[in-house]
Amino acid sequence: MSAQPIPLDLEAAQHSGPLFREIFRRHPAGVAVVTLVDPVLGRNVGFTATSVISVSAAPPTLAFSISRGSSSWPALAAATSVVVNFLHSSSGGLSQRFATHGVDRFAGVDWSPLETGEPVLDGASSWVRATVLERHPTADSALVVARVERGAVGDDEPLVFYDRGYHGLHALPPLVDVADDGEAAS
Repeated sequence: MSAQPIPLDLEAAQHSGPLFREIFRRHPAGVAVVTLVDPVLGRNVGFTATSVISVSAAPPTLAFSISRGSSSWPALAAATSVVVNFLHSSSGGLSQRFATHGVDRFAGVDWSPLETGEPVLDGASSWVRATVLERHPTADSALVVARVERGAVGDDEPLVFYDRGYHGLHALPPLVDVADDGEAAS
């Protein structure tokens, strides 16, 4: 079913949080857990992020957002590096744990420290360690930009968050190239 246009008054949109959230519920996103060491307290910090994006391949740079009201924000505001743990499709419980407020997010979670100290989660199919370059306060959140220094890649199916639930991926049949005249390309 294709989307039916909804007239959107930009001024009214400022007060249209429910519509905005509904639109993004319908936008699938990969799931990652960002981990770091609090530079002030020396403890591990982590949170679930569905906002990780590739910014550049040369040099490899990524970005993600975080609410500045998050319990992880004070540590991230001072940190110089992070690990982005990309979760595999059977790691929904791990994602949920790192999205839960008021719990020790690392309790009962298997992880290994890098030589630089940041935790890499055993539930990650791939991960990257990145140096924080910039933090941009935006509304009630911050956009964090980081340069990738190293990482590891697996071949597990990724965890995807869509419409308030966790999903895996399945391949679609190959697409047929269509030439400008509507004829199938050979």
